Amino acid sequence: MKFTLNNRFTKQLPADSILENTRRQVINACFSYVTPKQTTNPELVHVSDDMLTTLGLSKEDSITKEFLNVFTGNSLLPDTKPYAMCYGGHQFGNWAGQLGDGRAINLAEVKHNNKTWALQLKGAGETPYSRTADGLAVLRSSVREYLCSEAMHYLGVPTTRALSIALTGDNVLRDILYNGNAAYEKGAIVTRVAPSFLRFGNYQLLAAREDTTTLTTLVDYTIKNHFSHLGNPSKETYISFFKEVAEKTLEMIVHWQRVGFVHGVMNTDNMSILGLTIDYGPYGWLEGYDVDWTPNTTDAENRRYRYSNQPNVGLWNLFQLANALFPLINDAAPLEAILDEYKSAYESDSLQMMRSKIGLYDEFDTDFTLIQELEANLQLVETDMTIFYRMLANFNVDAPNKALILLEDAFYNTAALTDQVKSKWNKWFTAYASRLKLENITAAKRKEQMNLVNPKYVLRNYMSQLAIDAAENGDYTLINELYTLLKQPYSEQHKYKKWFAKRPEWARHKVGCSMLSCSS
Repeated sequence: MKFTLNNRFTKQLPADSILENTRRQVINACFSYVTPKQTTNPELVHVSDDMLTTLGLSKEDSITKEFLNVFTGNSLLPDTKPYAMCYGGHQFGNWAGQLGDGRAINLAEVKHNNKTWALQLKGAGETPYSRTADGLAVLRSSVREYLCSEAMHYLGVPTTRALSIALTGDNVLRDILYNGNAAYEKGAIVTRVAPSFLRFGNYQLLAAREDTTTLTTLVDYTIKNHFSHLGNPSKETYISFFKEVAEKTLEMIVHWQRVGFVHGVMNTDNMSILGLTIDYGPYGWLEGYDVDWTPNTTDAENRRYRYSNQPNVGLWNLFQLANALFPLINDAAPLEAILDEYKSAYESDSLQMMRSKIGLYDEFDTDFTLIQELEANLQLVETDMTIFYRMLANFNVDAPNKALILLEDAFYNTAALTDQVKSKWNKWFTAYASRLKLENITAAKRKEQMNLVNPKYVLRNYMSQLAIDAAENGDYTLINELYTLLKQPYSEQHKYKKWFAKRPEWARHKVGCSMLSCSS
């Protein structure tokens, strides 16, 4: 196993001057050197074949002792010094001060095919940023992150990736619901991969501390290595940088809305500067179409991170990043203009996204109202988002009165389809049929294109939980089955059709299937 190193982060940015791994405030630095904790009996659970290829590794590499040791923290790659990043952030709208990589350790940056990738272990032990925690992770959360980050990639959603998941052989004490019932669980490590793990919070913390020197160094580094097309650092470049971050953030969130993904914890320290979905904690997928749903138990009361509010939170988080960058620009007007552009762009981009979901390719002024009425109808009774949109591709414009029968499988309780509800749906289907007749496209082509944006398979929480339950008993076949299934989420895959189904009733209120905590 051989990598070409490109450790630009540690070479170009200031390091913590203290080398001891003690919890502390880290000043005038972007990272701290730290060594992963040794694991007692590591065991590889699964490896992403696609990420192996992307990193220039082979299947043979993945079954070596060296691979197992490196990606469970027991040995280091030659000529590397692992590190944890220093950052702060707003958590649930409140400034939390220094946070940092409390359970993530970056092994190195490697280069392959002219692309540089940061390799990071999640759950590899404490760092100066662990606060009162142990820096470890458990199998259940690791399975969820591993499967979801790869699933999101194949859905076409900008995301960090995952190379591998492994057991550590050590038990970890966790209180899954924060209710005083702590128990030991199997420890695990996910190897995460991304061009960079920089977050909004990296810049926020330096600005909050009025460390403009280090802030300038970090922003210049980011532009040089990730936005080099913008040119040399200047006031104009910094403005262009913020504009691109805003655009990438918006693109990511529109994709979330398209596939029904709810992040669950959109704190500013969980917002990638590259517009990647990052930090898969208490996420979930809309099953019953409830725009006020959040998967996060911590957010159950205020629902700040509910599905419908994700675009607004993205804007709020960008406003915090704008505040952090302001000392380098000293001009609020261009930053405010970019934030205003985000608002107007979301309206147009989301409308276009929704048009694509229901097969509208020409533009009519009535489309917005048609889509609004659809979203209202989806909430009349519990309706499965993924199944509804996928089955809608089979809609017959000449038989709108038969659409409810066609879409029957999307409703969780058909008995709830009262005459009043049916009337509203039939009225919408009639309007939809009339609108589709204005399109210059065949029904077959429309179905083909709709099926490219409406996935047949997503990683529903109950699916993850089944894989977790099996893995807890040493059976990893379901992890592999779901990994394989989710590599082609838009394909029919008839042999896996059992996964094209509504959430089973047993999962409605089951821990891990309905709402989740940040405990991992």
